[in-house]
Amino acid sequence: MASLLQRFREHVVGSGLFPEPGTALVAVSGGPDSMALLDLMHTVAPELRLALVVAHADHGIQTGSRLVGQAVSETAQQYHLPFELGELGLGPDATETAARHARYAWLSAVRRRRAARYVVLGHQRDDQLETILMRLLKGSAPAGLAAMPAVGRGGLVRPLLPFAKVELARHAAARRLVTHDDPANADPRHLRSWVRTTLLPLLVDRLGERVRDDVLGSGRAAALERRAWDELLDRLPELGLRTVRAGFDVARAGLGRYDDASSVTLLRAAARRVGFVLGIRAARHLIELARRPSGRRLPLGRGWGAEVAFERLRVTREIGCAAQQVVATAERGSAVFGAFQVEWSPSAAPARLERTEWTTWIAGAPREGAGAESASWEVRPPRRGDRLIPLGGVGKRPLRRLLMEARVPRGDRATYPIVVRGETILWVPGICRSADDLPRPGTPAVRVDVTKRGEPEADRRA
Repeated sequence: MASLLQRFREHVVGSGLFPEPGTALVAVSGGPDSMALLDLMHTVAPELRLALVVAHADHGIQTGSRLVGQAVSETAQQYHLPFELGELGLGPDATETAARHARYAWLSAVRRRRAARYVVLGHQRDDQLETILMRLLKGSAPAGLAAMPAVGRGGLVRPLLPFAKVELARHAAARRLVTHDDPANADPRHLRSWVRTTLLPLLVDRLGERVRDDVLGSGRAAALERRAWDELLDRLPELGLRTVRAGFDVARAGLGRYDDASSVTLLRAAARRVGFVLGIRAARHLIELARRPSGRRLPLGRGWGAEVAFERLRVTREIGCAAQQVVATAERGSAVFGAFQVEWSPSAAPARLERTEWTTWIAGAPREGAGAESASWEVRPPRRGDRLIPLGGVGKRPLRRLLMEARVPRGDRATYPIVVRGETILWVPGICRSADDLPRPGTPAVRVDVTKRGEPEADRRA
């Protein structure tokens, strides 16, 4: 029989788990599985053109957990690899769920800081089996029984899923790796531990060892069905699915062409694509919402919500406004305003300004190093009673009406960027340039570009 290393190499290469070179953050808990993962990854990293970084999260739940971190750090030194330690300080009363959320949040932050392409996790075959059983016990729908994918969102890669815990432990022992068994893994108070130590032995005793393969087979079938629905989303042009940074939207008329059962499954598949777990009941509520007039909204929990926006049904996650106000205090700069990126720089005013573009020019420029109080323009959200004179128009028009005519969804209007000087609205990006305070052609001005992040089609810059 081929060695574990040989089978591991054939699996990661044959499955294309690491298609591009780059930095791979290897999450190491200190247990036999993750230590074996680190050893295997260290061996194959050169041929995969990966630069490894070892990451250990000390949850602060167990006494003596610092010693585990020290052992992992020493192993990283032996492999001549950089080491990251996350001291999460959760305390002894932290739940499995809280620990998992804190760990993944920390790994995500380290990934961004290290500019890592991958986060490599040590989940193995037995973990997958336990996950399927746990989700079944919690009433998961078929897509949930697919359990953990080998490649997930946020660069997550799980290269050990085909391999059993026992063979990984043998590899760690043969390689004389220092490992640590977390006492929580055998504590039946935790559901996963109870499944591992109590439920699975009962199932094996009653049905034999084949029950493991049978359960995993159900998971593979569910994963196949989940992939099929995901691919189907791109083969239904009438659905008009569009995914953006904060969620997705579909054509209401297209959705209405299907029976409710198909619509539920399509909406749940679309939600999975953007990282949102949409329940069956919530999906049914969305179908009802799609039949209602534009502007109607529905909270979905965990920061997600839905809205009927003219001909489309939108499902989006709330994005806190990174700035409630952007004040230009230098000649050039950039800032994030909610879902928008704002950039500005000195530029001579053109001969003509367009009314509805995503780029405009503002007369004059703020002085370099001047205080915020001397800024000549700013970006803010709409206010009640805002009005402006459109370029080429006659008389002032309500901003609220302009946003509605531009078919800006109701849920987006309160955080739409408005460029102003004092109380005068100069520009509503992509919608309307004001006739006020136009720079003369060729005179010093500030070019301002606004882009809706995650939607490059909205960027029609000159």
